[in-house]
Amino acid sequence: MNVIDYDLAIVGAGPAGLAAAATAADAGLKVALLDEQNTPGGQIYRSIRQPAPADERILGPDYYHGRSLLGALEQPGVDYRPGSTVWAVDEDLSLCLSQDGQSRRVRARRLLIATGAQERPVPFPGWTLPGVMTCGAAQILLKSSALAPAQPLVLAGSGPLLLLIAAQLHRAGVRIEAILDTTPRQHYATALKHLPGALRNLPLLTKGLGLLRELKRAGIRRLTNVSALEAVATSDGNLNAVRFNRGKERRELPCTTLLVHQGVVPNVQLTRALGLAHDRDELQQCWRPAIDAWGESSRAGIFVAGDSAGIAGALAAEAFGRLVALQAAHQLGHLSAAERDTRARQAQTELGRQRAIRPFLDALYRPAQAFLTPPDETIVCRCEEVTAGELRRMVDDGCRGPNQTKAFCRAGMGPCQGRLCGLTVSQVIADQRGVPVDEVGYYQVRMPIKPLTLGELADTCDA
Repeated sequence: MNVIDYDLAIVGAGPAGLAAAATAADAGLKVALLDEQNTPGGQIYRSIRQPAPADERILGPDYYHGRSLLGALEQPGVDYRPGSTVWAVDEDLSLCLSQDGQSRRVRARRLLIATGAQERPVPFPGWTLPGVMTCGAAQILLKSSALAPAQPLVLAGSGPLLLLIAAQLHRAGVRIEAILDTTPRQHYATALKHLPGALRNLPLLTKGLGLLRELKRAGIRRLTNVSALEAVATSDGNLNAVRFNRGKERRELPCTTLLVHQGVVPNVQLTRALGLAHDRDELQQCWRPAIDAWGESSRAGIFVAGDSAGIAGALAAEAFGRLVALQAAHQLGHLSAAERDTRARQAQTELGRQRAIRPFLDALYRPAQAFLTPPDETIVCRCEEVTAGELRRMVDDGCRGPNQTKAFCRAGMGPCQGRLCGLTVSQVIADQRGVPVDEVGYYQVRMPIKPLTLGELADTCDA
């Protein structure tokens, strides 16, 4: 198999990857930009080349900012490969990828992982019913196909994206029965101490308040102090209603679709598979790769940027991608330290401004404990149908960590390979053992990190 050499390989064509590709090419690097999707933009700018909604007011100006990043794909030094799934990385930074049903291999002197974020799993009674889906999934349908969820529609959860998707769906003419805000009341007091830092990014705070005003003017009910969420099924197993507590009162709303959201977390499958060091982020209740100020990980030559390095948003990802590219160009001899630092100042300032608001948002929208450690009857591993109660009984029988659950019950061994259950499995085990989550750890992720055919595997053999 022929191996093509690059100065920098980038996995992910979202804001971090696109910005890094443009900056690296501008510095004279030969860049491979690899993305699993067939169109650039990542999740936040999905379908940005040709979004489905004709009315630009539906998705809003923040979304269309993504068009400014598409110039990276036209630069001569950038080899953009859409539809490329990276499933393994070797010690010499050779990447195995599947494209058009065949495996290919590229090798890089530096590697940037910009795989973005995934929605946090939201386990609660009934979350696996047909008709329950995440806000992110609904947003993908809207951006890619101008499709809206079936009505009557209820949104439930916590975080900025919950408000954003509600506003976008309303602008698209979708009737929303109610928004159920599960943010615990005590989080407002906790977040207040971080408000001075958040004021450094006043425009973003103003946008959040603007979304609240927009939803209120639209007459959409927003019920706060919601807990004990439960999706209710009809006799044929489809979603029929959502039950919840508001204060001490148990209530129920009929719905055909329930959109849920409890924030986003870094996508760490590839960084875990590479054996990179990870830190526990207690505010965001997740794991993130350990990196330096330039995004370099615990393995020299491997960088992580964007939300895959820690949730900070699209503009922060864009700035961080530029910093990584400048550092890679410096390490490869294309820029002096002085040139790197001069070019980096604007991106560093923007990154600091975007990050300043995160402690406030993370403290305010930290998921309620019921979603982190759900009740016994709740399915945690959807692939293998393992409940939280089963996990707790395994701990009582001697299971000490998530990797042992694979032997006890196959949790984490289904098609998603732990992507949807990993965080919750670790949380439940830690809670039952009465120890910190970082003592319990996370699944050991192995290559290949994505499914591939035997034919694709055979393609990697030299003739």
